[in-house]
Amino acid sequence: MKTTFLTRAVQLATLAAVAAPASVLAGGFSLNEKSASAMGVANAGTAANPENATTVSFNPAGMSQLKGTNISFGAAVVDINAEAKRGSTSATNTLGGPVQGTTGGNIADPAILPNFFMTHEVNESIDVGFGIHAPYGLAADYDDDFVGRYFADKTELTVIGFTPSIAINNGKGLSMGLGMNIMYAEGRLTRYQDIRGALAQQVGPAQAGPLADAYEAQYGAPYADINGDDIAVTFRVGFLYELSDRTQFGLTAQTGTDFELEGDVKIRSFPVPSAQSPIGLAPTTLEEDARVPLAIPESITVGVRHQLTDSVTLLGGATYARWSRFQELDVFSKEGDGGQVSSALGRTGDDNPITHVTEKWKNNWQFNVGTIWQATPAWAFKAGYAWDESPVGEFITARIPSSDRHWLTLGTQWKDASSGWTVDASVGTLLFTDDPKIDEFNYLHTAPTQKDPKAGASNYQGEYELDAWSAALQISKAF
Repeated sequence: MKTTFLTRAVQLATLAAVAAPASVLAGGFSLNEKSASAMGVANAGTAANPENATTVSFNPAGMSQLKGTNISFGAAVVDINAEAKRGSTSATNTLGGPVQGTTGGNIADPAILPNFFMTHEVNESIDVGFGIHAPYGLAADYDDDFVGRYFADKTELTVIGFTPSIAINNGKGLSMGLGMNIMYAEGRLTRYQDIRGALAQQVGPAQAGPLADAYEAQYGAPYADINGDDIAVTFRVGFLYELSDRTQFGLTAQTGTDFELEGDVKIRSFPVPSAQSPIGLAPTTLEEDARVPLAIPESITVGVRHQLTDSVTLLGGATYARWSRFQELDVFSKEGDGGQVSSALGRTGDDNPITHVTEKWKNNWQFNVGTIWQATPAWAFKAGYAWDESPVGEFITARIPSSDRHWLTLGTQWKDASSGWTVDASVGTLLFTDDPKIDEFNYLHTAPTQKDPKAGASNYQGEYELDAWSAALQISKAF
């Protein structure tokens, strides 16, 4: 009976995670929503507060404080509103002419982020566990008539992590844990392709604009679609030390890695000369094997838990992430100089990506504080606050508009000591400190701050309004 229940829970978590698009709700494209119990205190002290099996993800050393076999599963609902302000958007094409369009609408749809964790006490010194969750994710989708459509349309990143872990304790208050995060990632980037620069080289700037307008009116603008997937691994090491009966300290660090999302790039409705077309151009589809490198940062987290009274517990923590690894978002050809897309766009050469976006992210901090009030033996109430720096620096793009944010959360926990069942529920809201302003150009891969001459006068400007809320439910069981 237990085996059937666990099997179905794992299958449900995996299938739901694959089906659900993830959204940014933390620094960069990492996700905070791994646990409703931790979310109730804004993830404060997670490195030092192993309440249930979700400690596999936060600090594997915490498994040493769980007895017997423990499971924890649940899901978070995330709803982000991200939309450019009316009247703030404008764009120019390669020839410097204005692009007509709308603000693009709300670019983020609600998402469901499931998780499943399990731990088992092998003996008094060794515990093992594993987890399935979404450690990273991103989703943004503009309306087709978005004025900045030559810079961004759809942006999708879905990452599913499987985390086997082990913990060892010395029986004197010190524990050490090690976890391996095996991640499968799928990514997609789309945008409309501005053909005016290429046409200007053939017929001259004076004729290129009217010819491109006529082509788009007849066949639609060319549309670039890039897909890829990959598997990568990170490692997490954690320590947990009981300073006293009421206070303990935790530290955990994660290695960085790089995905190489391999797939293809297609450009539909790309113009080629045609004597049968009334405008001398007809659409075709170009396709080429491609890869997209994506950096995942190292991080280190510290946490502390202090039981102030028999009913009040204080939590605190901080996380530092090395997001400066993410310097650019490039799409490289896997076919060399003979690829259809790179040849058509004049992007041949190993050091000349098909597309390039300068990111130049910066390292960032997140600080968390929280409290738990054990009102009765069965009921506890939680509150938390986090200050989350955005790693996005000077080069804010239409794909990831972001700013620093405050995270406020509330949670409650019901526990039935006789049966071992625990239910956690939490809600949270993000308050962004600034409305991010975008002034985006196309830059060179070899000189990331120098404008690309082939992109001409291409530019997109906009100011965004951001707000978000989340809710999570988690069920845990101790056997």
